[in-house]
Amino acid sequence: MKLVLVAAVALIRDQRVLLAQRPAGKSLAGLWEFPGGKLEAGESPEQALIREMEEELGIRATPDALTPLAFASHSYPDFHLLMPLYACRKWDGTPQGREGQAIEWAGINDLDNYPMPPADLPLITPLRQELSGNFIS
Repeated sequence: MKLVLVAAVALIRDQRVLLAQRPAGKSLAGLWEFPGGKLEAGESPEQALIREMEEELGIRATPDALTPLAFASHSYPDFHLLMPLYACRKWDGTPQGREGQAIEWAGINDLDNYPMPPADLPLITPLRQELSGNFIS
């Protein structure tokens, strides 16, 4: 089975996290996810996130602003997804959906109200722990 490596980011502001809605025409359209994307050849997860945040959201961050938080490992019918999730609390610019995707700031207790892809769901618990200050590393 093909392994796909995707990096995702939890942009955190005021105990809220930014979610992006997958646009029509993409697989899993309409579901909410943590922004990010596939790693290109030769990219580290941090480099991919910095590129994706600029392309998708119009914001700039530096590698030292990205903190590894958790990862998801999920088998879809055609591939296996491995996705590290990074927390980011510092960036330049105002996030906006530059690729036709809706974005929303979701509160820590509201994450269950957003339908998400199966790979994103196990990331909610460690994110809640991070936002509540109870993260154990």
